[in-house]
Amino acid sequence: MRWSSVPQIRTWILDRVGRLWSQLAPRRSASEIAGVALDVVRSRRELVLENAVLRHRVNVLRRRSKHPKLNLLDRLKLLIGARLLPSWRRAIAIVQPETVLRWHRAGFRLFWRRRSRPRKTSPLPRETIDLIRDMAARGRLWGAERIRGELLKVGIKVSKRTIQKYMRGARSRGGGGQSWATFLKNHAERMWVCDFIQTHDLLFGQVYAFFLVHLASRRVVHVAATGHPTQAWTAQQLRNATMEGDAPAMLLRDRDDKFGPAFD
Repeated sequence: MRWSSVPQIRTWILDRVGRLWSQLAPRRSASEIAGVALDVVRSRRELVLENAVLRHRVNVLRRRSKHPKLNLLDRLKLLIGARLLPSWRRAIAIVQPETVLRWHRAGFRLFWRRRSRPRKTSPLPRETIDLIRDMAARGRLWGAERIRGELLKVGIKVSKRTIQKYMRGARSRGGGGQSWATFLKNHAERMWVCDFIQTHDLLFGQVYAFFLVHLASRRVVHVAATGHPTQAWTAQQLRNATMEGDAPAMLLRDRDDKFGPAFD
């Protein structure tokens, strides 16, 4: 049994005990007696949170209106209470539970709509574009990250993606040797690839999911998630994925700072 499931099991048991007690006790005092019996075994944190939600509910009902309307601040407080309180469905009685879930989905839509808006960027000067293309043509072994570092030395700040955009037409595609696509096809059976995917939790906090995938079959070999990825954490995930001796001949990664010497 996982320790993370113990609070859910306890809440489920207490809910069933409360329902049974309400059926056996007199109807007038059943809810009060069942509530006191449940409060005895509940944690102090849960009681404080429920008290705060109930206090806010009373403040809303005291407003001088027959049908008080909930403003944005009221909805945020109820959403936070629903996130932190296991028994929020009983405490929040002024709206339906489906309404709270609908608010949460609407918040996610607004959040991602804002994240997906195109960012306004100023065009690069012609001199900088010519410099990027000249460096790409002269330095055949220089990648976008190397060119970006050289530009930073002279005080020119350009993103890696922008440099890659202007590098495409600066280098000829001729020459011998196999292409990158051919290399991946020839070694796909013996190669793993790894990378991070950034996502967000229920409170819109950043979460980084780390994946190790077998290239030929697209099978996920290992997956883990953390809110604060470091080089040591990433290296430990590689150890966890190869504990049984199943290791690839080659591992493909990018130049992210989270892949350090320990990972290599």
